[in-house]
Amino acid sequence: MLGAVEHRSVSPVFVGRGRELAALTEALGRAGAGRPQALLVGGEAGVGKTRLLEEFLAAARAAGAVTALGGCPEVGAEGLPYAPLATALRRLHRELGGELEQAADGREGSLARLLPDFGEAAPESSDEYGRARLFEHTARLFERLAADRTLVLAVEDLHWSDRSTRELLAYLVRTLHSARVVVVATYRTDDLHRRHPLRPYLAELERLRTVQRLELSRFARAEVEQQLAGILATDAPDRELVARIHRRSEGNPFFVEELACCATEGCDVGLSDSLRDILLVRVEALPERAQAVVRTAAEGGSAVEHGLLAAVLAMPEDDLIEALRAAVGASILVPDPETEGYRFRHALVREAVVDDLLPGERSRVNRRYAEALEADPHLVSCDARAARLASYWYHARDAARALPAALHAGREARRRHASAEQLRMLERALELWDDVPGEVLEGLRPYDHADESYPPCGCDPAPHGEGCGRLRFADVLAEATVAARRAGDRDRGLRFVKTALRQVDEAAEPERAAWFWLQRARAVRSYNGTFGAAELERARSLVEGRPPSAVQADVLGRIAANGMLDRPEPAHVGIAERAAAMAREVGAPAVELHALLTLGKLRCDFGEPEAGLAGLREVRVRAAGLGDPDLHCRAVNNLASLLEQLGRSEEAAEAAREGLELSRRYGMVRYNGALLAGNLAESLIASGRTEEAAALLAAWEDEVDGSAHDDFLERLAGELALLRDDPAEAARRLAAARARIETPQPQKLLPGADLALRTAARTGRFDDVRTELLAAVDGGLPAGCDHYAWPLLTHAAAAEADSRGLPAADPGRAGMLDRIRAAAAPLSRAVPLYEGWALLLDAELARAEGRDTPAAWLPAVEALRGTGRPYPLALALLRAAEAHAAAGDRDRAGGLLRDAAHEARRRGDAFLLREAASLADRARLPLDGGAAAAAPAPAAPADPVAALGLTARERDVLRLLALGRTNRQIAEELYISPKTASVHVSNILGKLAVAGRGEAAALAHRMRLFPEDAGAAAAV
Repeated sequence: MLGAVEHRSVSPVFVGRGRELAALTEALGRAGAGRPQALLVGGEAGVGKTRLLEEFLAAARAAGAVTALGGCPEVGAEGLPYAPLATALRRLHRELGGELEQAADGREGSLARLLPDFGEAAPESSDEYGRARLFEHTARLFERLAADRTLVLAVEDLHWSDRSTRELLAYLVRTLHSARVVVVATYRTDDLHRRHPLRPYLAELERLRTVQRLELSRFARAEVEQQLAGILATDAPDRELVARIHRRSEGNPFFVEELACCATEGCDVGLSDSLRDILLVRVEALPERAQAVVRTAAEGGSAVEHGLLAAVLAMPEDDLIEALRAAVGASILVPDPETEGYRFRHALVREAVVDDLLPGERSRVNRRYAEALEADPHLVSCDARAARLASYWYHARDAARALPAALHAGREARRRHASAEQLRMLERALELWDDVPGEVLEGLRPYDHADESYPPCGCDPAPHGEGCGRLRFADVLAEATVAARRAGDRDRGLRFVKTALRQVDEAAEPERAAWFWLQRARAVRSYNGTFGAAELERARSLVEGRPPSAVQADVLGRIAANGMLDRPEPAHVGIAERAAAMAREVGAPAVELHALLTLGKLRCDFGEPEAGLAGLREVRVRAAGLGDPDLHCRAVNNLASLLEQLGRSEEAAEAAREGLELSRRYGMVRYNGALLAGNLAESLIASGRTEEAAALLAAWEDEVDGSAHDDFLERLAGELALLRDDPAEAARRLAAARARIETPQPQKLLPGADLALRTAARTGRFDDVRTELLAAVDGGLPAGCDHYAWPLLTHAAAAEADSRGLPAADPGRAGMLDRIRAAAAPLSRAVPLYEGWALLLDAELARAEGRDTPAAWLPAVEALRGTGRPYPLALALLRAAEAHAAAGDRDRAGGLLRDAAHEARRRGDAFLLREAASLADRARLPLDGGAAAAAPAPAAPADPVAALGLTARERDVLRLLALGRTNRQIAEELYISPKTASVHVSNILGKLAVAGRGEAAALAHRMRLFPEDAGAAAAV
């Protein structure tokens, strides 16, 4: 009878999912054309997600695709990372063999952390970004595998997934931009309670354009009838039976199967209202020995290996095989080739069996599993062993065994760069600590700690100052603090730090307490904009005057680094020097090189640019030899940033490209790629290669996902929008950039203020220009910000010059110019670029006061020609051309104007090109190098207003508008109606291609359309 049920429990006919299967098939076609796809298939337990996935994978294989399937075990949430990805890769390895190994060539050491089949994991420094490298290398592996075929990666039961699996899947979905890959994941909707971590994860993924979300509904009565017809092998199942089963199952396909099996076995489907009882009907119909096997298998996990199950049950082999055959024949268990064991055909049955176990029975079975696995660790795969053992001992309620197992599982998760799972195991260890006998705690070996500067304990020191050699509660808190930081969970990390600071005696162990204060500073640095300054000073007070140590060097180095990023002072140079020397003395190379990086930047800030650059270049070489990817990338990034700061944009671009290549090689693109791409784009824009910069930023558009440097890319996109003469888009980009700033550093705030100031000036909002400037210079400009400060002040002065004659702007101008001069006074002019900006600022200040002459602009032009930058040279040339044209020197004006247009064109500066064309029209100067058009006698120059296409009446209206008159005042002065005045204003705005009255007035003043009114405007 059971054999017959085995063949009829699942319908041989695929029922009711035509629309969903079509959506999956269409996605497969799009992926085959190089557009990767991701589909999230949700539905309640038993609704048919697995059957749909099986049908799709079969169709994909028939179409020539390679498929890989992995499932998330329930134990995954307790510390087993990447289980479905490892399973999928293992299946690919069996299918593709050498092809997979070839695709992994050069990355085997990293990928072995995901799948041990790749060999021994390569040793690497315990840095913060190992997970980023693992993710990047996994993405490149899938890209290579899908180079000449379509690859389908399927993951079942995402609701049980560990965090590392979810984050790796999201990374693949976001980064496989042109690979022929389809990612399909299924999940239970009825398991997603309000705080389930999968809910925000799904919502975030669904925002991506390549992601579709499918929800499977229950079957209607007609579909239930089709399903029963297949199960019962009849064309016309009994109508009453169909009605009863449809009513009882409520259209859930799995319950339909169970109820159909009950019917074929003669059970009364109306006997019980409990679905759990329905699920247990066939289990309880098994022979007693088979029921014992099923109950034991249920506690083993989602799937259990045959050898492990046999060791736990200790049955004679023949009896075990007979019991398993009965369970498989009843479609309760199914063979699992992946584990060479068995799994439940449906998780709902397993859950029902587990729920039916007595509490004491569960702990006894888990103990048997743990003892069997300890006796023979090879019963399960090496990548799952530690997490499985930790889970078994924990559920066996044996704290003395569970604590060491949890610590070991945490170490294994850290080795695989699964910080979230490591954190889960460490939290379990902390939970169990007080329940463990002292002799067990005495035997726990200490961590090889993830932080180079973490100090040994100060109690009963062993020779060479290594501490007492045992693990303490504070050590677990320290490791959990680092794991929480790496997992991106700052709140939990802060809780661990607070607990540790209550535990650690500052008088007895000042260095350990200082280390925790240092971690507290790192945790709070983004919360309140203080960079954790108070916490760092507390840490410093604890170690100041003590013998040199790594933690003391780290504290000093971070104080110097925070000063460098916020408001550097000369004292920070000495602090950085001391940190580097101390780290070198105690043998903490990473701490030393980070301090030297800070020192190089500070030296540049305080007048030693060549010494600073030399220091950064030395760190770059040493970091490469140290094998610390984060340090190496940081060194190259800082070098690129500093070269750009000093006006050496071509060298800066070269260094930034090197950094991007390193980032890709190390697999750290998601961590620091945005910063390096921003540095490269900034240097390209500065050197006039705006098309390259635009292409680079466009390529990164899909990468923006809330990282620490997204604001940088948004601000640069705003710069390009302003170059296209699109101030509205520039303002939108700037608003997005400012919304993403977490830590208010001058290197973020000052260029943002400059962009905001220029955007406001472009649209005639001169009050906003002043607001931005005052906010930026309030409290003085920090040292080392000359690169940002000179353009900011120059553009502010230019806005004051452009607004001359506007009644609303004139009264406060003198005060604003004084503020600009005061802010500029302490700035450095030692770099050629700074000197050029300084001379340009002097000329703009003179223009704002109405006293500029050709001689005011020529020094700036000559100084800026040698910088190799098309801007600000183009601006200086344009201003010089205006001044020479006003002085009547047409030949010199024409030459300067053509040079200005050339530089603006080289940079792609549409606004300056428009300004140059306007000046050429007004002064009748050629832009192409030829002779000017036949000019009338000098005594009768062309009217520049008429050249704009304005009528005589519109000329009168524009003159009054430039004087700040309202529509009613214009109407009264010209003896027209306010409505007519409004129509004229609208026509003027259209002909001038400006957005508003303020911009039209600013244009009139900038073009000097009504010089005769300048004095009158000033007197209003």
